Amino acid sequence: QVQLVESGGGLVQPGGSLRLSCAASGSIFSINYMGWYRQAPGKERELVATIRSGGSTNYADSVKGRFTISRDNAKNTVYLQMTSLNPEDTAVYYCYVVVFRRAYEPRPYDYWGQGTQVTVSS
Repeated sequence: QVQLVESGGGLVQPGGSLRLSCAASGSIFSINYMGWYRQAPGKERELVATIRSGGSTNYADSVKGRFTISRDNAKNTVYLQMTSLNPEDTAVYYCYVVVFRRAYEPRPYDYWGQGTQVTVSS
């Protein structure tokens, strides 16, 4: 099994910044894909940003230029640096990883974090 521990959420004023972290542990041989998704009240969960093992990144248009995703492979941790936050960024943010749990595993497995609340309000 793989466990994900998220941290860094909270209340911030418009224009402020937050940094989210998600540490993966457990049965991990390699992590192929790490990402952040979010879900606002009454809305569907949406992709925020992803980063692959080679370092390539992808961002939702709504966060481009404001959010930065990064990863520390040695710590199996993914980060989301969020700047210029606005009330539309208010949501529960979920970490998502795709891992191979052992060598020669025929397919990867995906896991979700428990979610961390981000509230942008004055």
